[in-house]
Amino acid sequence: MEFLADPQIWISLLTLTALEIVLGIDNVIFISILAGKLPAAQQDKARKTGLMLALITRIALLCSINWVMGLTKVLFTMPVMDVPVTGKSLILLIGGLFLIGKSVIEIHEKLEGADGHATSGGKVASFNAAIVQILLLDIVFSLDSVITAVGMANQLWVMITAVTIALGVMLAFAGAISDFVNRHPTLKMLALSFLILIGVMLVGESLGHHIPKGYIYFSMAFAFAVEMLNLRLRSKAAKPIELHQPYR
Repeated sequence: MEFLADPQIWISLLTLTALEIVLGIDNVIFISILAGKLPAAQQDKARKTGLMLALITRIALLCSINWVMGLTKVLFTMPVMDVPVTGKSLILLIGGLFLIGKSVIEIHEKLEGADGHATSGGKVASFNAAIVQILLLDIVFSLDSVITAVGMANQLWVMITAVTIALGVMLAFAGAISDFVNRHPTLKMLALSFLILIGVMLVGESLGHHIPKGYIYFSMAFAFAVEMLNLRLRSKAAKPIELHQPYR
């Protein structure tokens, strides 16, 4: 138990946990939007199932570190752009394109459908279809998260503990985040725009163009802060005007 007295281990655990929570925000947003298309009775179950699958996926990837790191080996080089292609870049490319396509379809449904829903196909076909879509994106987000964890910690138990704590925090707040996003249509549109931005970042990463995540998350936080001010302003404007009683 002497390793528990090492401050470096605790520092790496806390730092990695915080980073995993930040990296998991986009995953929570995606799960919340998909779960919101299901009947109300199934939404909470879909959120919890999606996050549990994310936890299982990340732990499984952490336990197969050699395979994960092998994904960074160059498989071939694209002749047109002279970009080296790895297993990781292929997964990021497919995941990024899927995220962009899914978000664009969702935005189109919100704009073209009646009362915020498309005239056809506005709901996810079934609970299982939603879980499959969540699982596909879990793999993409988990891959990025696991590679980050490997770069920040040396002990496997530290990585698994950090990932478990982070998913526990997301599980605790996923319902509140989902309800809040679903109650405010403009915020939901902003969340979908975030997902498009993240998808573009994943595609860029797959093509060898590194985009610092700090810029992405700062822009997301700034846009969210502005939208919160707009929500506050609209709530004030919606209040009825109170007439003063005349003096007698």
